[in-house]
Amino acid sequence: MTPAVHAAQKARIPFRLHEYDHDPGADSYGDEAAAELGVDPDRVFKTLVAAGDDGRLAVAVLPVSARLDLKRFAKVLGAKKAAMAEKKEVERATGCVLGAVSPLGQKKRLQTVIDASAAQHDTVYVSAGKRGLQMGLAPRDLAELTGARFEAIARPGR
Repeated sequence: MTPAVHAAQKARIPFRLHEYDHDPGADSYGDEAAAELGVDPDRVFKTLVAAGDDGRLAVAVLPVSARLDLKRFAKVLGAKKAAMAEKKEVERATGCVLGAVSPLGQKKRLQTVIDASAAQHDTVYVSAGKRGLQMGLAPRDLAELTGARFEAIARPGR
């Protein structure tokens, strides 16, 4: 049981786990998850951690089919600039290894922003805190559990 699964269970929100054999050689964990689950990559959301110019870390949850728009993300955070956080910072703050970072059950509660496109779907899929384990849940439940808000932070491309 991962901290992400424990957090969802504790909150008593409906979710469904999807486990698959992760290929360590996969180029993109998100694309692999979408293919293994047989769902549109626009419904599989990756969890990225970035830092504002004040050094505070924040979480961005966006489709694996998109890229994080760092300018928009910085604006949402109230910062002038944002940059992707270093691997060690991400792992220390979240308690997860890269490729398995979940927006749920992190060591530190970080400000979280979910791309507005999530609201178009009844269910989205996010990492459950382990490579090869995805969690399907309603976007509103994800936002409630993480204290997130929905904002347009993604741009097309990978």
